[in-house]
Amino acid sequence: MAGFLSESDFVMVEEGFSTRDLLEELTLGASQATTGKAAAFFVADLGAIVRKHFSFLKCLPRVRPFYAVKCNSSLGVLKALAELGLGFSCANKAEMELVQQIGIPASKIIYTNPCKQIAQIKYAAKHGVQLLSFDNEMELAKVAKSHPSARLVLGIATDDSHSLSCLNMKFGASLKSCRYLLENAKKSHMEVVGVSFHVGSGCPDPQAYAQSIADARLVFEVGTELGHRMHILDLGGGFPGLEGAKVRFEEIASVINSALDLYFPEGCGVDILAELGRYYVTSAFTLAVNIIAKKEVLLDQPREKENGFTPKTIMYHLEEGVYGIFNSVLFDNSRPTPVLQKKPHTEQPLYSSSLWGPVVDGDDCVAEGLWLPQLHVGDWLVFENMGAYTIGTGSLLGGTQACHITYAMSRVAWEALRGQLLPTEQDDDDAEGMCKPLSCGWEIADTLCMGPVFTPASIM
Repeated sequence: MAGFLSESDFVMVEEGFSTRDLLEELTLGASQATTGKAAAFFVADLGAIVRKHFSFLKCLPRVRPFYAVKCNSSLGVLKALAELGLGFSCANKAEMELVQQIGIPASKIIYTNPCKQIAQIKYAAKHGVQLLSFDNEMELAKVAKSHPSARLVLGIATDDSHSLSCLNMKFGASLKSCRYLLENAKKSHMEVVGVSFHVGSGCPDPQAYAQSIADARLVFEVGTELGHRMHILDLGGGFPGLEGAKVRFEEIASVINSALDLYFPEGCGVDILAELGRYYVTSAFTLAVNIIAKKEVLLDQPREKENGFTPKTIMYHLEEGVYGIFNSVLFDNSRPTPVLQKKPHTEQPLYSSSLWGPVVDGDDCVAEGLWLPQLHVGDWLVFENMGAYTIGTGSLLGGTQACHITYAMSRVAWEALRGQLLPTEQDDDDAEGMCKPLSCGWEIADTLCMGPVFTPASIM
């Protein structure tokens, strides 16, 4: 093992005891605490992250995953992914500092923000981070002046008009401008080593990846023609983190593999990367949040429900809202649905209900249109699939503190993680094109539904 993660970093979940059981224990303990404050908290299943990683390597064996730190920068996640051998995609100085503090070498870090502060470019140069992205002439000039030895990846625009989160209104160079930027890089004596793109989060069309890969091939040819040593293709992110997503990860992987075989066939000398955030962490985190207040509002005209009339609607106030952990309501148009700690009886009446955050703001509505049994102040609500863009987003308006995270992992997943043969660090010149086996033993591989795979050892 690489030594990033140890058993002291998480709760070992034994056979027959689930993370849900652990969550119930923790909510019971929090309710019985004498402090008078039951704060929201997460339970994170690191085993789910391990399984997602093995699935990724099985579906995209030619692609080396980098983790987008901005998605969830919690220490347990970073340590687990470092143990799995991932590289890290950082958007700023704080993220670079964070991953280097846990021992990640600079050779496994990409500074991917296409709009960087000069001071942070200098920080990357000082701390050995060599691979940086750019998509415009001004950014190229900044990097040339502050980090002349950097290796650059040119970010190109894609059609992300159908994605839930569109990035190309803000980032990405048009294909028409790529030759000009590559020529300018050559004149500035800057080395462009590859191309990156991002189809946007929640992309419903796998063919967007195929089109972007085809576009990248054109830019590669222009770069090579101009004398750049083009050898990195970065597929960006946008991969779904939920099993029930509109487009399954396996479908996307199939399209990507076909496009890679066509435009970047195996043996062509190109190192293929991807930057994944939601994919790894969304389903791994479960949130428990306390009801801090409630308000019953009588209805003028009672609404009829299958189990009879419900003459009131109930507003429940939570200690977290859309300006903090539930920000996905604003940014992703998500509709969080709580899981009740206690399953209601069949004869128990349901009431029209809504959930609200702690901020004195009419827009701080977490969910509405729910039918819930009568709940009480102090009751816990559980929300699943809460791992993406929820950590480090403490409410700016509500003044809440960062939620505590309890990490857990099954013994099967831990043994699979321990059984890896992780790639060792090598010099850049020796590492290119090299592969190391990820071996976890056939009996564990069968348990996790995969066989041994191979993963490249270095990006440069």
